[in-house]
Amino acid sequence: MNRKKDQFIFGWHPVLEAIETGKEIQKVLVQKGVRHDRYAQVTGYAREREIPVQYVPTQKLDRITRKAHQGVIAILSPIEFADLSNLIASIYENGETPRLLACDGITDVRNFGAICRSAECFGFHGVIVPGKGMAPLNEDAIKTSSGALMRLPICRVSVMNKALTEMQESGIEVIGMTEKTERLISNIQLSKPTCLVMGNEEKGLSTDSLRTCDYLVRIPMDGKTQSLNVSVSAAIGMYTVMTAQHRNVD
Repeated sequence: MNRKKDQFIFGWHPVLEAIETGKEIQKVLVQKGVRHDRYAQVTGYAREREIPVQYVPTQKLDRITRKAHQGVIAILSPIEFADLSNLIASIYENGETPRLLACDGITDVRNFGAICRSAECFGFHGVIVPGKGMAPLNEDAIKTSSGALMRLPICRVSVMNKALTEMQESGIEVIGMTEKTERLISNIQLSKPTCLVMGNEEKGLSTDSLRTCDYLVRIPMDGKTQSLNVSVSAAIGMYTVMTAQHRNVD
């Protein structure tokens, strides 16, 4: 695993300082089995700020750096994360209709990059991602997105279900895209404030997301193949939302 020096910080004190000063951190890696108050302080601060913490063997830390990492490394994020509440408020304040996308466990970097590229192209205001179980937001994701990740607000949340509920409480309809429904996306009203939810490449939407969504929809298909790639499905869904909102304005 080769990383540039400026892509990570190591040592418990530098990592703690980075968290306290608000550096954008993708995740914190902590050596398995360590028992010390200073490590508990690092992980506690990280979780308070919704930064994912992962416990790994010391060999993984050694592959990142040969220097004295003291059992803790913070992987820096190449992008700045946006606050979901502030993003929603700014959309309404600008007199616009919220158009958001939530990625409920997209694990492939290329899929995620392609989704963000489509989201920016179709004028979506932002993408919501969970802190855990998600493709890394790294240089590969930025490259696959053709740089859209640098222009599109990304909101990292600790619990996706709570984020979906927050959007509902803000007047945003949460619509999950899944094959496990008979309702077609073309048969529902999409001109309102909308958040589309895309699930994991293999498992689809999580049980919590399925229960929380206001509607579950699928894309109509005439062919024999039963499913589309998640990035393609997301693009079709986002285009459908965009055109519905445009028609409503016109």
